[in-house]
Amino acid sequence: MRVVRNLFLLLATCVAPTLASAQTYPSKTDPRSTLKSGRFDAGVAASNMRLVSFSKKPAQFDSARGLTFVNSDLAFGTHYAYQANFAGFTIWDITDPAKPVVASVVRCITSQGDPSIVGNLLFISAEGAGNRVDCGDGGVQDPKDHFAGVRIFDVTNPKAPKLVKNVQTCKGSHTHTVVPSPKDPNIVYIYVSGQQAARPETELAGCRNGTDPADPTNSMYQLDIIKVALDQPERAAVIPGARIFTGLDGGGECKQFCAPVDPRRAAAGRGRGGAPAPSNAAVAATAAVEGPVSTGPRNCHDVTAYPSLGLLAASCSTHSIVVDISNPEKPVRLDALTDTNNFQGRHTAAFSNDGKKLIQTDEWGGGTGPMCQASSMIELGGNTIIALDAKKKQSQKAYFKLPSAQSAEENCVSHNGGIIPVPGRDLYVQGWYQGGVDVMDFTDENNAFEIAYFDRGSIDPPAAVDVPIPPSAVEAGGGRGRGTIGGSWGAYYWNGYIYSSELDRGLDVYELTPSAQLSANEIAAAKLVVFTQYNPQSQPRITWPAAFVVVRSYLDQLVRGNGLAPDRTGAISAALDAAEMKSGAARAAALNAIARQVDGDVKSARDGARVRTMAGEIRRLAAASK
Repeated sequence: MRVVRNLFLLLATCVAPTLASAQTYPSKTDPRSTLKSGRFDAGVAASNMRLVSFSKKPAQFDSARGLTFVNSDLAFGTHYAYQANFAGFTIWDITDPAKPVVASVVRCITSQGDPSIVGNLLFISAEGAGNRVDCGDGGVQDPKDHFAGVRIFDVTNPKAPKLVKNVQTCKGSHTHTVVPSPKDPNIVYIYVSGQQAARPETELAGCRNGTDPADPTNSMYQLDIIKVALDQPERAAVIPGARIFTGLDGGGECKQFCAPVDPRRAAAGRGRGGAPAPSNAAVAATAAVEGPVSTGPRNCHDVTAYPSLGLLAASCSTHSIVVDISNPEKPVRLDALTDTNNFQGRHTAAFSNDGKKLIQTDEWGGGTGPMCQASSMIELGGNTIIALDAKKKQSQKAYFKLPSAQSAEENCVSHNGGIIPVPGRDLYVQGWYQGGVDVMDFTDENNAFEIAYFDRGSIDPPAAVDVPIPPSAVEAGGGRGRGTIGGSWGAYYWNGYIYSSELDRGLDVYELTPSAQLSANEIAAAKLVVFTQYNPQSQPRITWPAAFVVVRSYLDQLVRGNGLAPDRTGAISAALDAAEMKSGAARAAALNAIARQVDGDVKSARDGARVRTMAGEIRRLAAASK
């Protein structure tokens, strides 16, 4: 989340498409468009997924005072979910997803608090002026008490986490990403995305603002990197950063589907990103002292690593950047893509499991604005699918935005998510704040579409025309008036269930249900994928054990997509049923016979590639049956 507060709540209702060719939203007859409001009694609409459990936010964080106590992101380890909050974090025991239990709540003012878990170490991001070294409330009176960077907690005992290290960084840490060493399992690197300017050198030695991306003494144009020995976290330290911005130009002026310029911001000298725009005289003065001023990116909002492929996808405002991290201490930029059409600010990335596609999300409005209204531009605030060629060069493909019209009371835009491990398909579940949780199929890079969702009505009721909210109503609502920021910060598939961090309400757990767009076999195959640890911005490689449901997943996909003639899919299904009734060598022989028959289907099939993959899965199952 970019902290762009209530200004966007005021502006978004007048945002309208600027081109006749702009896409339009579906009819307001979508069930999500007419839901009753309410904090805990809001109306619900769901398709192809069900709510397994809802757990209210712990009392220690049960306040909606601005963004001070909102929940943020999630990380997962063994049977625990680590839910961050702008004022600390909660550790949930999710042994039974239907009944999550609070293991501990830690109050620690941390401003966003992006989390990652590695073994028994929990890493928490901190950015901003109000974070203290001692985690305390009350703000910072003495600069020596200020903390901005990454906190490290020992959570060996989840009921009693211990702060073991505050790693200070020059720009703080809005988000961070774990990159494991490919050579030493005891070493991890924390790639830090800091959004603020460099701190004064009087506060933290070595910090320096500047305008030259190639200047190694300039703290601005780099991702900070922290090196951590897992057996000695107290010795974690910042090492030379990732200078992936050198030589990049700016994104250029927007050509189409551009966010309208707000006259109040323009009058205040602020651009779309909210930072004060320097005057021509200031730019000239800076250039005279420090050389030409770069117009390219200087930070990233988030970066997503795919360690098994040695790749990192960076979401850096105007740029989508692909980086080689095979040597995490010496990252190398491979490609940078700009887009002047759909993106006001690249926010978060994800890879397809085969590493041939990327998703880049766009948090238009910073996460606090209602950017999914019927009057909002559908070309902004969604997901762009990007294809990667063999050299990791990027090309922009499909675009997807939540296909429902949300209300003016609901902050809504594309936000965080992760891959659902269905074999043969690329599925992405994500949070859209008060737009709810959505599942997108991007298997076809040119045609992304929705297959499931869960949504609640707005937290706040619609305002009566010209009727102010009385103070008594605000008091009755626990200090909540209009403009409550809520909804799903991020939604992730973890060992059979989808977990969503609800900013205002608490923690949701969902389960996918069979439908015409997702079969029971596909859901069962996804549940075969079990991890002991999951940090969504450090993406794991997904593999499936040999299993009948994996083979049948491909068969279901061929039936759904008419990829193979019905007489053949029916015959293959019957043969698989018969083979499953056998065991040992007899099962293996039957499966190998099926595989040979399926080989003969490849040439005549509409989807020969999927038929070939299914034949391979049948052979793998035969080998496991001997």
